Amino acid sequence: AAGARKTPPAPAPPPRRKQGGVILALPALVWYLVFMVGPLVAIFVIAALHWPGMLQPVSFAGLGNVRTVLADPVFADAVANTAVQLVVALPLMIVGAYMLGYYVAQRPPGHRVLRYLLFIPGLISTPAKAMVFYAVLSPDGLFNGALDKVGLGSLADAWLASPSTALACLIVLDVWSGIGFTAVLFAARLGSVPDEIGEAAQLDGAGHWRAMWRIHFPVIRDFVGVVTMLQFLWTLFGSAQNVLLLTQGGPGSSSTTLSFLVYQKAFIAADLGYSQTVGVFLFLVGLAGLLTIRRVFRQNY
Repeated sequence: AAGARKTPPAPAPPPRRKQGGVILALPALVWYLVFMVGPLVAIFVIAALHWPGMLQPVSFAGLGNVRTVLADPVFADAVANTAVQLVVALPLMIVGAYMLGYYVAQRPPGHRVLRYLLFIPGLISTPAKAMVFYAVLSPDGLFNGALDKVGLGSLADAWLASPSTALACLIVLDVWSGIGFTAVLFAARLGSVPDEIGEAAQLDGAGHWRAMWRIHFPVIRDFVGVVTMLQFLWTLFGSAQNVLLLTQGGPGSSSTTLSFLVYQKAFIAADLGYSQTVGVFLFLVGLAGLLTIRRVFRQNY
């Protein structure tokens, strides 16, 4: 009809803004590709080479390094030592740190000072920690002196030089170094749990032990998984420095771990192909461990 109103035309869509986020993220992306992805690719490349030193000629080895590594009894010892280190140190550290963190989160008298005391091992450099443990565990150190004072001098030993105790001493150092810092992390996370949850548990008659494991632990289960992954990676990849400073992998190979074997073959034996083959194995173990921990500690709700 002539008198019918004409429908106004639809408004034109606003012009698209240029996506500047990609340009802003470009430097970080280049940094990541060069310094993160690049070294990771280099590990796999060098593992396929026969490279007897930085200035020596390089030849293609294929799977030769893999066969050499698998046939080496030192590698087998390193795998066993690393497995023992992870199986013993990780549960002790996580369980002990969680219990300490729960205690601190209850705000007992002096809890602020306790937080600082727990954090002290994280403020000490690794060489200083190693020197402390060497002073305690050397043949004429504090531990043997204390045994002698209480009439147990027959139990004294060269703890860091004995095949039966060297790895155990390194595990004790790992636990002592990490448990306080991890406890502070747990205390901070538990402090963010609503007070109503704890009060409801008390009204239901739950004691501290039940509240700790049946009430609070499920609430922060995902955070426990994150902390466990961090400590797993630190123990797996960071043990080389303690081994280097205290035992040099000995006596024999009784305290050689996979991460120390990577260092030893690269910088002492000058066998870069062998070293990076172990590095590839270490990378795969770390990846499998992370996936397993993530699956175990995922939330159930």
